[in-house]
Amino acid sequence: MSASFASALDAAREAAASQHYPEGALYVVATPIGNLADITLRALHVLQRADTVACEDTRHTQSMLRAYGIDKSPAQLLAVHQHNEAEAAQHVVHRLQQGQRMAYVSDAGTPGVSDPGARLVAAVRAAGLRAVPLPGASSITTALSAAGAVAPGHDHSGFVFVGFLPTKSAERATAIAQQLAPEARCVVLLEAPHRIGELAQALAALGDRPVTLARELTKQFEEITTQPAHQLTAWLDGAPQRSRGEFVVLLHPVAAAGDDGGESQRVLHLLLRELPLKTAVRLAAEITGAPRNVLYDTALGWKRAQDAGDAEDAENAE
Repeated sequence: MSASFASALDAAREAAASQHYPEGALYVVATPIGNLADITLRALHVLQRADTVACEDTRHTQSMLRAYGIDKSPAQLLAVHQHNEAEAAQHVVHRLQQGQRMAYVSDAGTPGVSDPGARLVAAVRAAGLRAVPLPGASSITTALSAAGAVAPGHDHSGFVFVGFLPTKSAERATAIAQQLAPEARCVVLLEAPHRIGELAQALAALGDRPVTLARELTKQFEEITTQPAHQLTAWLDGAPQRSRGEFVVLLHPVAAAGDDGGESQRVLHLLLRELPLKTAVRLAAEITGAPRNVLYDTALGWKRAQDAGDAEDAENAE
């Protein structure tokens, strides 16, 4: 155990031990995304008290638990990951029915958001058993809190969580053109270091739309930057370390084309399926009352993204 966490275990017992922890329940525990100090006192107490800890990677979790001074035998760790989640969930349900208290942790962050866990919780609830959430670290909310991703003139725009885009370049370009470019709200993506360069090149089709890259969140070399989409590749190429670490990528919300809750963009998107760009823009402006210049800029951004996707498709077809 790291000596720095000895007092944390004492504090966890003092703060959380008097609370109720029912038997036969699955405790869904958020764990740090990089900085071990981001664990909560209630999480430490539950991890100590759990009869079994289900986890993505038993070796990774064992190492984390030992850092906190929590000793679990190999028999108390159960692997539940994306490749065996459905089958392993039945083992979890069986143990809960026997009255065990079980904790579930992913490798980092909040289970069931992007990491495995949703199917496990669904199986537990379907069996009439209880799932108890222990909130904590999440790379998604961590990045959002530091990005300042709001549309001009609005205090809050909401966000859409997409996660990982397709790995094939043509499919990724199509997703950007058809799903992300028309989306006026903030869009949250995740990406691995070995693909961040390809994603940056694909996002260049979004032109001047601000994009925040957040890498190595909560770690020593954490870095958060906001760049126009077309400059992301140049920024990444500026230093070798900028392509290292796991990434959260946020497409900032676009300037609203009138205060219409996105209706003008929805109308524009429908018209562009059937009409030339200029005609679609003119009709969308007349129908919704949104500024024509804003709609035109929006349509151009979508067209650039679509052209990039078409070019990828043609190249792959050759």
